[in-house]
Amino acid sequence: MTAGVATGLIPEWDLSDRARKALRVADMSVSEMAEYLGITRETAGRYMNGKANMPLHAVRLWALRTGVPFEWLKTGEVPSPGGDGTSAGAPSRARTGDLQIKSL
Repeated sequence: MTAGVATGLIPEWDLSDRARKALRVADMSVSEMAEYLGITRETAGRYMNGKANMPLHAVRLWALRTGVPFEWLKTGEVPSPGGDGTSAGAPSRARTGDLQIKSL
Protein backbone atom coordinates (compact mmCIF):
# COMPACT_ATOMS: atom_id res chain seq x y z
CA MET A 1 0.00 0.00 0.00
CA THR A 2 1.33 3.41 -0.95
CA ALA A 3 1.12 6.25 1.54
CA GLY A 4 -0.14 9.50 0.07
CA VAL A 5 1.23 12.93 0.74
CA ALA A 6 -1.19 15.31 2.41
CA THR A 7 -1.98 18.29 0.24
CA GLY A 8 -3.10 21.69 1.33
CA LEU A 9 -0.83 21.78 4.38
CA ILE A 10 0.78 25.19 4.65
CA PRO A 11 3.10 25.55 7.61
CA GLU A 12 3.02 28.86 9.44
CA TRP A 13 6.13 30.77 10.37
CA ASP A 14 6.58 30.99 14.08
CA LEU A 15 8.61 33.41 16.16
CA SER A 16 11.78 31.36 15.79
CA ASP A 17 11.44 31.38 11.97
CA ARG A 18 10.90 35.13 11.92
CA ALA A 19 13.84 35.70 14.30
CA ARG A 20 16.14 33.77 11.95
CA LYS A 21 14.86 35.73 8.95
CA ALA A 22 15.33 39.03 10.78
CA LEU A 23 18.95 38.15 11.53
CA ARG A 24 19.54 37.18 7.92
CA VAL A 25 18.06 40.44 6.60
CA ALA A 26 20.09 42.47 9.11
CA ASP A 27 23.23 40.52 8.14
CA MET A 28 23.88 39.67 11.78
CA SER A 29 25.28 36.56 13.37
CA VAL A 30 23.72 34.72 16.27
CA SER A 31 26.75 35.68 18.36
CA GLU A 32 26.27 39.37 17.58
CA MET A 33 22.62 39.21 18.61
CA ALA A 34 23.46 37.29 21.77
CA GLU A 35 26.02 39.92 22.74
CA TYR A 36 23.51 42.70 22.03
CA LEU A 37 20.89 41.00 24.22
CA GLY A 38 23.38 40.14 26.97
CA ILE A 39 22.72 36.41 26.71
CA THR A 40 24.76 33.41 25.65
CA ARG A 41 24.97 32.32 22.04
CA GLU A 42 23.35 29.06 23.10
CA THR A 43 20.30 30.86 24.51
CA ALA A 44 19.92 32.90 21.32
CA GLY A 45 20.22 29.65 19.36
CA ARG A 46 17.48 28.06 21.47
CA TYR A 47 15.22 31.03 20.68
CA MET A 48 15.90 30.61 16.98
CA ASN A 49 15.34 26.85 17.08
CA GLY A 50 12.10 27.10 19.04
CA LYS A 51 13.62 25.22 21.98
CA ALA A 52 13.06 28.14 24.37
CA ASN A 53 10.42 30.83 24.56
CA MET A 54 11.77 34.27 23.78
CA PRO A 55 10.77 36.78 26.46
CA LEU A 56 8.85 39.82 25.25
CA HIS A 57 11.68 42.23 26.09
CA ALA A 58 14.03 40.15 23.94
CA VAL A 59 11.52 40.21 21.06
CA ARG A 60 11.40 44.01 21.29
CA LEU A 61 15.19 44.32 21.32
CA TRP A 62 15.52 41.77 18.49
CA ALA A 63 13.15 43.85 16.37
CA LEU A 64 14.94 47.10 17.20
CA ARG A 65 18.39 45.72 16.41
CA THR A 66 17.38 44.03 13.16
CA GLY A 67 15.09 46.81 11.95
CA VAL A 68 12.00 44.64 11.49
CA PRO A 69 8.60 45.70 12.87
CA PHE A 70 8.04 44.45 16.41
CA GLU A 71 4.47 43.35 15.60
CA TRP A 72 5.67 41.25 12.66
CA LEU A 73 8.37 39.59 14.73
CA LYS A 74 5.98 38.90 17.59
CA THR A 75 2.88 37.76 15.67
CA GLY A 76 3.72 37.47 11.99
CA GLU A 77 1.23 40.22 11.16
CA VAL A 78 2.52 42.99 8.94
CA PRO A 79 1.64 46.39 10.38
CA SER A 80 -0.28 48.75 8.14
CA PRO A 81 1.71 51.53 6.47
CA GLY A 82 -0.67 54.15 7.86
CA GLY A 83 -0.23 53.00 11.45
CA ASP A 84 -3.99 52.56 11.95
CA GLY A 85 -3.52 49.32 13.87
CA THR A 86 -4.69 46.98 11.13
CA SER A 87 -2.34 44.57 9.46
CA ALA A 88 -1.50 45.09 5.80
CA GLY A 89 -3.31 41.90 4.83
CA ALA A 90 -6.43 42.67 6.85
CA PRO A 91 -9.23 44.84 5.56
CA SER A 92 -9.38 48.26 7.15
CA ARG A 93 -12.34 50.55 7.60
CA ALA A 94 -12.67 52.94 4.72
CA ARG A 95 -12.83 56.61 5.57
CA THR A 96 -14.51 59.17 3.36
CA GLY A 97 -12.14 60.39 0.68
CA ASP A 98 -9.40 57.84 1.41
CA LEU A 99 -8.00 55.62 -1.28
CA GLN A 100 -7.06 52.17 -0.18
CA ILE A 101 -4.17 50.54 -1.95
CA LYS A 102 -3.45 46.94 -1.17
CA SER A 103 0.17 45.98 -1.66
CA LEU A 104 0.90 42.63 -3.24
